Amino acid sequence: MISQLIQKIQKTKAPICVGLDPMLGYIPNHIVQRAFKDFGETMEGAAEAVWQFNKEIIDNTYDLIPSVKPQIAMYEQFGIEGLKIYARTIEYCQNKGLLVIGDVKRGDIGSTSSAYAVGHIGSVKVGSNECRGFNTDFITVNPYLGTDGIKPFVNVCNDEDRGLFVLVKTSNPSSGEFQDRLVDGRPLYELVAEKVVEWGEASMDGDYSNVGAVVGATYPEMSKILRKLMPKTYFLVPGYGAQGGTAKDLMHCFNEDGLGAVVNSSRGIIAAYKQEKYAKFGPEHFAEASRQAVVDMIADINSVL
Repeated sequence: MISQLIQKIQKTKAPICVGLDPMLGYIPNHIVQRAFKDFGETMEGAAEAVWQFNKEIIDNTYDLIPSVKPQIAMYEQFGIEGLKIYARTIEYCQNKGLLVIGDVKRGDIGSTSSAYAVGHIGSVKVGSNECRGFNTDFITVNPYLGTDGIKPFVNVCNDEDRGLFVLVKTSNPSSGEFQDRLVDGRPLYELVAEKVVEWGEASMDGDYSNVGAVVGATYPEMSKILRKLMPKTYFLVPGYGAQGGTAKDLMHCFNEDGLGAVVNSSRGIIAAYKQEKYAKFGPEHFAEASRQAVVDMIADINSVL
């Protein structure tokens, strides 16, 4: 699976993914009101607005990018109707030729981890049929429970040719409360990184493993260390743009060959029309603003590679 992502990155010359993390506040009023007219001010109405918003952004950006990253919480907030749109968005993106990184941050042990894995990146046996749940290409996972929590995901990755991104050093301000704590004189995120490498050895796909790492753009010195510790691990890099990470900050996430990382931007792209830089597009042309934001992001990142 990671080789497929690399091929798409090389073809588009765009080491990025668009975070499809819709909030009702991001969606232009004309879309929201149309959805409410058809379905009422209900969960179904909200989900329809999300779907119409996502669809326009995908239609205006899919030819520029290799991947998208929907954050499942933004859909779960609208209950079952939201999850239906999550699944619909995944299928629509894949039909457009995009790889989908489901940002689900799951993590448990034993049969529970296995159930999460088959539900998101695998298949479950229903009678005589093999059925797929959300059918994403990659998912994010939380390593807090150790190998017991990660091995079931790796097993499904190997069986289904899918991928993982394990949380190692996240972009949020309080990440250091645990991730930077010293254990035997070393920060915890370095120890997690070494385990990711170990887990990834069971799922190599060419030069890189299908088991990747989440490494935030907001901590450039740490990403430099982690790149050395994980030379064959692909990085999913949040924190660019709206969270303060710059192209210069994330350059250490890449290897010398210009590969090794895929950079996410969510509201910086999907809500670009709200920024002064793209205000000329207006709410009616929000998806065109998103397209221009993608073009600008690609150019910005490639300028440091």
